[in-house]
Amino acid sequence: MCASGSCRMGACNTGFADCNASSADGCEVDTRSNVNHCGACGNTCPSTHRCVGGTCVPRVTQVSGGSHHTCARLADGTARCWGYNYYGQLGNGTTTSSNVPVTVVAGSGMSTPLSGVTAVTTGSHHTCALLSDRTVRCWGYNFYGQLGNGSTTNSNVPTAVTSLSGVTAITAGDFHTCALMSGGTVRCWGYNGYGQLGNGTTTSSNVPVTVIAAAGMSTPLSGVTAIAAGRYHTCALLTGGTVRCWGGNSRGQLGNGTTTSSNVPVPVSGLSGVAAIAGGGDHSCALLAGGTAWCWGDNMRGQLGNDSNTNSTTPVAVSGLMSATAIDLGGWHSCARLDTGAARCWGSNTVSQLGDGTWTDRWTPVAVMRLTAVTSISGGSAHTCAVEGGGVFCWGYNAFGQLGDGTTMSRTTPVPVSGL
Repeated sequence: MCASGSCRMGACNTGFADCNASSADGCEVDTRSNVNHCGACGNTCPSTHRCVGGTCVPRVTQVSGGSHHTCARLADGTARCWGYNYYGQLGNGTTTSSNVPVTVVAGSGMSTPLSGVTAVTTGSHHTCALLSDRTVRCWGYNFYGQLGNGSTTNSNVPTAVTSLSGVTAITAGDFHTCALMSGGTVRCWGYNGYGQLGNGTTTSSNVPVTVIAAAGMSTPLSGVTAIAAGRYHTCALLTGGTVRCWGGNSRGQLGNGTTTSSNVPVPVSGLSGVAAIAGGGDHSCALLAGGTAWCWGDNMRGQLGNDSNTNSTTPVAVSGLMSATAIDLGGWHSCARLDTGAARCWGSNTVSQLGDGTWTDRWTPVAVMRLTAVTSISGGSAHTCAVEGGGVFCWGYNAFGQLGDGTTMSRTTPVPVSGL
């Protein structure tokens, strides 16, 4: 434009800036994506943040999928959730569902975010967070006491789990929750109709109870390094690389060669050298130190990955899966992250939860499209989400907004979650 007899640049369009103050190259910086000038010249995003639409937002470090909702832990120690919220499982003080992420608040009537979050886990309709002080907060559906706060009243904000400290990891099944303690023991609470609390009974509990080592014993199960909950069962990884499971076993998901449920831990047959475990609807999987995976239980949709749809009461090898570094399970599907950063999924694909661009069930692993640098992956009931580049991508069923892309349209391939 002409001003005082001189040619000068006009105002830059929204999202662009002339950071070098030179008319020669015009509005050369796209502030919507340039982390060194995110929102304004010289505004550098810190390493814990990334540039989204011109704003530095915290990077996502972990994601967890429930039945119809999803939650994420952010690098700044806060949490965001999205999807179905009838029971308050989004934790934002309302029961209004949201197809974009909302902030989990610290308490009732507060706008302050819950802080110090180090991990999140989602059940069918409830959510729990592990805090930096090693205590746990839970919110959402509480009919069976799965929030662990001594009541059976739903809560749309986080509530403290009763008498629980020194926690190092958490996991949620459909209606129960478990915590790994710093001493290598496990405590569980919530629905116990199949013995999934592992305390030798089938009585539900709205406060944590200790998982015992065996029937008729009061000695706690010990030497546990990781835990994973399925729909109505729970598994634990022990220090020697073996696995114990307990709870519902109608499809062989305990892996002990039977279909008899157990209210105390039983050893999974023939497994050693296990590095990680995961629980799904009625199936379980173990990741071995060499990067292969073995699964057992329900296989109606091919979720065991052994190129069949026959249930197995003992572990079977996932066909063709090599160099896996992480594994997680959904209701009727399974997914793994490879050491290359790629993702593979298998099993039910009725609503495209495998992310391969089809609706065809897969009995062996197939590549998830568009993702090449995955750092975390999680299966919901019929959807899947993954963290890549500090953002979240989701695919599959979306009737309740659980993909977080601002719509309720199901997706056959990964789409970015809005604002994360």
